[in-house]
Amino acid sequence: MLRVLLELIRIIFIFAFLGVLLGIIPHSIYLLIGINTEKYAWSYMLGIFILIFVLYRNKLQFSGWYKGKGREKLPKALSKTLTISAIILLLSPPMLHLFFN
Repeated sequence: MLRVLLELIRIIFIFAFLGVLLGIIPHSIYLLIGINTEKYAWSYMLGIFILIFVLYRNKLQFSGWYKGKGREKLPKALSKTLTISAIILLLSPPMLHLFFN
């Protein structure tokens, strides 16, 4: 039970830390090119969280405290689909800005 709790805290920390750290990059780029980051932040942040999810499921979950059932990588096709979707979401704010402004 303690291992599960520690792993849950680790997951929350990974998502929060990497989410903030990786969210700064597109935020800065989009500010430089004049895109309203408040209006379209949901798009690139969702893409970042999808990328972190794929990274966790394929790499980081095997180095944690939890050693029970359900520890398997995502299927390759799903990993590819999620990664491509995340990249599209990361690149969509300029297009959304053009269409809605």
